[in-house]
Amino acid sequence: MYGAILGDMIGAPYEFDMGDKTKDFPLFSKKSVFTDDSVMTIAVAEALMNTQGELEDRKKDAIIQSMQKWGHNYPNAGYGGMFYRWLSEKHPRPYNSYGNGSAMRVSSAGWLYGSIRETRHAAKVTAEVTHNHPEGIKGAEATAAAIFLARNGSSKEEIKEYIVREFHYDLSRTCDEIRPSYHHVESCQETVPQAITAFLEGTDFEDVIRTAVSLGGDSDTLTCIAGSIAEAFYGVPDEMRAEGRKRLPQDVLAVLDRFEDAKAGRSTRKGDKR
Repeated sequence: MYGAILGDMIGAPYEFDMGDKTKDFPLFSKKSVFTDDSVMTIAVAEALMNTQGELEDRKKDAIIQSMQKWGHNYPNAGYGGMFYRWLSEKHPRPYNSYGNGSAMRVSSAGWLYGSIRETRHAAKVTAEVTHNHPEGIKGAEATAAAIFLARNGSSKEEIKEYIVREFHYDLSRTCDEIRPSYHHVESCQETVPQAITAFLEGTDFEDVIRTAVSLGGDSDTLTCIAGSIAEAFYGVPDEMRAEGRKRLPQDVLAVLDRFEDAKAGRSTRKGDKR
């Protein structure tokens, strides 16, 4: 999850097209803080770890409870209006959203399961508690699938082919073609393909982050998604990991550390290539 959280932090100062659409910018500044993307990433990870092997309804209940708990703990993290109301409902229901929130919070699903079928199902479950529109589910599944493939040694071309075949996203445009007209938009269908393209074009973890930020738009979420895939493919540089940890509170670090232990355990058991 470091990739997702670092992408969120590094992209945050440039959200709402506040950057210059360049890859030349300071990675960290006083404005590089975690937002709702990181809070909900942690919430989903905690719920999935707590319900390994349990039935779908139990997973959904746990995801809802965890998201509401973490949302209440960090009420000023920058949630959208409909989601903010959902966080306070006694009996929260999905609201047919196709926003990119389903994709930005899903990264843990890409690591915790032993098959792409299980991975996609878990991603679907994490989306459906709020984002039960087909495009919201699709964005979560595509992101988690890309992470699963990347951590298991698939090439970028293999990842691209799978995403295009299974989810019918248009990944034919380059970042140079996307960048000039790209603007702030919060839908999965106009965020996830761009984030995947930034991952595909990046040459290492940091370059993926810089490429994603350079596109502009909803840059914290876009870079969160791109970073989550880049971590699975490249790993995260130690210095970036350390800097990110300095900016996180202890309760977030506790879940993050628990997740890293769970991820390491799965890698040992399954012999993952990445």
